[in-house]
Amino acid sequence: MSSNMVVMTFNNEQTAEQVRDRLAELQKLQLITLDDAVVVVRGQDGKVKVKQSVNLAGAGALSGAFWGMLMGMLLFVPFLGMAVGAATGAITGSMRDYGIDDTFIKEVGNSIQPGTSAIFLLVEQATVDKVVEQLKPFGGTIARTSLSRENEAKLKAAFGQA
Repeated sequence: MSSNMVVMTFNNEQTAEQVRDRLAELQKLQLITLDDAVVVVRGQDGKVKVKQSVNLAGAGALSGAFWGMLMGMLLFVPFLGMAVGAATGAITGSMRDYGIDDTFIKEVGNSIQPGTSAIFLLVEQATVDKVVEQLKPFGGTIARTSLSRENEAKLKAAFGQA
């Protein structure tokens, strides 16, 4: 199943993080499934801060520890296998990048005004009407999507944009 990208911008530095937190709650309620979410804040000083929601090194370490322990059990050295697997997984996870392209994130981050923020979402699936209802009070603007023009227009209309 492919994901759709949606970029929303906000008129202050805090709202994108608030939206990310709300989306995490909606994900627990199974109203949306996110593959990735990245918050970009451009401070009043013009500096851009990127805040990834998925820690690839941590996820890689956890996965590596599991597979390392499993292989270690087969070779009768589970703790050594787990340690080696965790280290390998962390290194691999920190070098692997899936989701939203970092260059694109920086490009958009540099294009937003100082004192504003944006959230980048890779949405696998969503109950659109319920998610829009929950996000509408935050007042974001749909900046870019990978949706068809028709679906992008519907999404913008749902947020009250022309």
